[in-house]
Amino acid sequence: MQKLKTRVVKKDVNPEWNEDLTLSVSDANLPVKLTVYDHDTFSMDDKMGDAEFDIKPFLDALKMNLDGLPCGTVISRTTPCRSNCLSEESKVVWQGNKVVQDMCLRLRNVECGEVELQLQWIEIPGSKRL
Repeated sequence: MQKLKTRVVKKDVNPEWNEDLTLSVSDANLPVKLTVYDHDTFSMDDKMGDAEFDIKPFLDALKMNLDGLPCGTVISRTTPCRSNCLSEESKVVWQGNKVVQDMCLRLRNVECGEVELQLQWIEIPGSKRL
């Protein structure tokens, strides 16, 4: 299991990270899980909630031949339901000659909270494609 960590945003109840994190995908059938923590100086960081999302629709779009499609073409849509953490519809879109997916995830195991993120694929030389 791979773990990535963002920088700490101090003294902000609505933090914005605006960070790029590169995650290797080894099994497209497993969800990507994220956990949000607060930052405590003199004690353990407290878990603020968690969420997960299915990366398969995004990876399926990458396998399509999309060259020549107009910018902004919606390839697939995922609606919020009990089996996912989406708080609103998420679209996989052909944007600027690449596949992009924006999503807003509702945090679980907490009273309230959401995380917004964007998926993009980065080819790493020498790695195998799913």
